[in-house]
Amino acid sequence: MQRRIAVFIGALMLCCGTASATDGYFSHGYGMKAKGRGGASAAVVAEAFGGANNPATMVMAGNQLDVGLDAFNPERSAERSGLGPGLDGSVDSGRSYFAIPEFAYNRMLRDNLALGVTVYGNGGMNTDYPGGQFNCGQGAANMLCGSGALGVDLTQLIVAPTLSYAITPNQSIGIAPLLTFQRFSAKGLQAFAGIPGLSAQPDKVSNNGHDDSRGVGVRVGYYARISPAFAVGAAYAGKTHMSRFSEYAGLFAGRGSFDIPENYSLGVAWTPSAPLTVALDYQRINYGDVASVGQHSLVPAQLGADNGPGFGWKNINVWKLGLEYASSERWTWRAGFNHCDEPIGSADVTFNILAPGVVTNHLTLGFTYTTRAGGEWTVAYMHAFERSVQGASILPVFMGGAPAGNERISMHENSLGIAYAWKL
Repeated sequence: MQRRIAVFIGALMLCCGTASATDGYFSHGYGMKAKGRGGASAAVVAEAFGGANNPATMVMAGNQLDVGLDAFNPERSAERSGLGPGLDGSVDSGRSYFAIPEFAYNRMLRDNLALGVTVYGNGGMNTDYPGGQFNCGQGAANMLCGSGALGVDLTQLIVAPTLSYAITPNQSIGIAPLLTFQRFSAKGLQAFAGIPGLSAQPDKVSNNGHDDSRGVGVRVGYYARISPAFAVGAAYAGKTHMSRFSEYAGLFAGRGSFDIPENYSLGVAWTPSAPLTVALDYQRINYGDVASVGQHSLVPAQLGADNGPGFGWKNINVWKLGLEYASSERWTWRAGFNHCDEPIGSADVTFNILAPGVVTNHLTLGFTYTTRAGGEWTVAYMHAFERSVQGASILPVFMGGAPAGNERISMHENSLGIAYAWKL
């Protein structure tokens, strides 16, 4: 069994591509059951994804192995008007389907101690706009005046060993080191490299292939079953400091720095009657505290400088409400709603053509079927309702003018996932 787990984790590390852009660029939930509940998980003991949700719940979850795959479909578009022929137009991002695997394992060492591991895609950004529809004065170009296709590809994979200890039969604590790997590439941004003085390192802005980054963080958690009908949970993960993307040191603030933001969750779960559970989580994601993500697009500094331009994302609040109803010993049904603040403001639309994480409202549905052998098949569906953000284009600023015209970025999403859990 241990050998199979090691092989599976290795496969995930090689193939795990993410394109999530639901709660900002974080996923709306981790683990297929949580995804069916709108992501609510801080105070629910149901699966082995404590490394991504709340490590303290693992000692209450028992022995299990979860393997799943999510088919994720983001639809993204951008349009510009008011700048005149050659600069006005619209494009849709290609590459709209992604397979996102997930894996979790938990083993009870003693009645009050559990050890496990969660492997998951934290989130990501991926766009791929075709080139050639625009003309910025030097022939065919993409929407940001570069040559060829335009887009970015960010993947974040986290391996989280978990240790959970029951202080009492109804209270537990947990810790999960976050062993983090990320990859990034950008293409079609040659215009930003070509404007004299815009970037601190013009040769490290675009079309340098994929670059890797690594870091180590930690998530800690607390869980308490206050009564048979009521439980609470909390989890905290500080900012994960990542090594720099050296091949994009002229693009990201801090010479290629792209840390993972601090985030924390508080949750309650209420079971008014045995078949029904209501779960509510509050999550805070502090995107604005990461310079390359939170700095505004028009700060008076060079791209890649310590105080250089970023995507202008704000810190956001996320609310996750989930319902779970067991209609029989074999069937459990789920529904949820997830709402987050809009991270992107109108002044930063131009840069966020690359990363249009603008959706804020998500509806989820799901179910679990328990087999006669005790295994569980779980299915989860998510729909993120279409949303747009618009504002003046900052392209004229690079030519010595002021923001002008209008740009709009839009997105909606669907995902459908399936997982199987072995109760060991």
